[in-house]
Amino acid sequence: MNHLAIPVRDQARSQRFYEAYFGFGARPARLYDDSVLMLYTADGFALALGPSEGPIEPPTWMHFGVALDSRAAVLAHRTRLEADGVELVEAFDEPDYVSVKCRDPDGYIVEAYWEPMPS
Repeated sequence: MNHLAIPVRDQARSQRFYEAYFGFGARPARLYDDSVLMLYTADGFALALGPSEGPIEPPTWMHFGVALDSRAAVLAHRTRLEADGVELVEAFDEPDYVSVKCRDPDGYIVEAYWEPMPS
């Protein structure tokens, strides 16, 4: 999978959030003719932010995640989210799995996680 498209109420606000916390902004964002704003990570993943004027109600179980390089990276990410007042939904710190889930500006749950690679 190379991209994900989600509706958002405020593209600029969502762009700032995803660039600040989840590695988007590796190359300039692109606004398409249909008003979809595309953001990019360094590894080529694209997040399409489509304009929505109505309420956004994702299912409670829906989330998407970003793998980080280490336990320490996830814990540092959690500390940064907390310091910035981002709403945390769930966090785990187990020997084989570390995770923090937060809400983006539209209520989507985004996870940063680490787990060791299988041997």
